[in-house]
Amino acid sequence: MAPAAPRIYRYRHRTHGLVAFEVRCQQTDLWVRASAPLAVATRDAVLGCRLRLESYIRHHPRFLGCRGPLDDDPLAPAIVRNMLKAGQLAGVGPMAAVAGAIAEQVVERLRPFSSETIVENGGDCFIDVRQPLTVGIFCGESSPFKDHLALHLAPERFPLAICTSSGTIGHSLSLGRADAVTVLARDAALADAAATAIGNLVKTPADLEQAVEFGRQIPGLDGILLVIGEQLTAWGNIELAPA
Repeated sequence: MAPAAPRIYRYRHRTHGLVAFEVRCQQTDLWVRASAPLAVATRDAVLGCRLRLESYIRHHPRFLGCRGPLDDDPLAPAIVRNMLKAGQLAGVGPMAAVAGAIAEQVVERLRPFSSETIVENGGDCFIDVRQPLTVGIFCGESSPFKDHLALHLAPERFPLAICTSSGTIGHSLSLGRADAVTVLARDAALADAAATAIGNLVKTPADLEQAVEFGRQIPGLDGILLVIGEQLTAWGNIELAPA
């Protein structure tokens, strides 16, 4: 298998007083900023998440490939139940929430060791910091918004998840053609699942209004940003800023 393309965007972030490092474990590829170099603790957290998920999937194989919501399982590990709930709220399969769910779990596990932490997992972020941030939104190399689109986030917004789905960039499964569907929420599994669900509805610019209206009905979302071609629309607590 060829090595993954370098995630150049990871090196364009600026945060004060935080140490940056990467942790890779099978399909999980994290970029982390924390108060200290915590690669070993981060890897342990990832392994713990994956162990619980993989064990559950071995006994419940439908969890892995189901494209629609599944019922709650009171006996499942917490990360599995978070993904099941997110899938129910967004109307998608639970694996649509996996990247966000892992990102949030890792931040929670690092909290005793780091007063501020950012975890990005394949474009899905969970952020818990005490400083304002400007987070760029990547819409593709040919997008008119390339290097021009970002979200400004005040310190009181955190902890917060910022998850993005795309039908034109990357390897994530999307049934739509949006260049970027970014969702903000306190729950990272929900933000991840909602970004997928909303993105599935966007085939052309004419679908933006319907997709936003659908997203507005999902409880727990703070904001939505959609980009397709030269069209952009947003809803909720979204403050756009120059990238």
